[in-house]
Amino acid sequence: MTQFIGEYDCKVDPKGRIMLPAGLKKQLPEEASDKFVINRGFEKCLVLYPFNVWQNISAEVNKLNLYNQKNRNFARYFFRGATELTLDTNNRLLLPKSLLDYAGINGELVLFPYSDRIEIWSKEAYDNLLNEEPEDFALLAEEVMGGKVGERSFDELP
Repeated sequence: MTQFIGEYDCKVDPKGRIMLPAGLKKQLPEEASDKFVINRGFEKCLVLYPFNVWQNISAEVNKLNLYNQKNRNFARYFFRGATELTLDTNNRLLLPKSLLDYAGINGELVLFPYSDRIEIWSKEAYDNLLNEEPEDFALLAEEVMGGKVGERSFDELP
């Protein structure tokens, strides 16, 4: 399974292209073969999925019962704007203007890879997000991650 890490400051050029940093390119799984799908994120950011990861995620969404209104709405919003991208010979990706507009990206941006995806944020929005860190991050960690290691809580770890 892909496990991206890092944080990369980048710029989008006037044509809407970004260069994929070498440190991030090295982390790409071979199965992705320089192909991606970009889509809207749950917040005002974009999400870049290696193509093989996108196939797995879209297969899960396609398992939803589309006779259920909430499932149809979710599928519509989830797939809305999804666009296949390929790295060019200079390791650049051409991002769709409509998605750049959605995320408010017009200059500096941050690539925030985690798990099997890469979030793309306007630098300003990303900085604002990090400035709004929860007052008690330890409490949030306990609520979200408590009991995740096997069946033990983090308090029981050596």
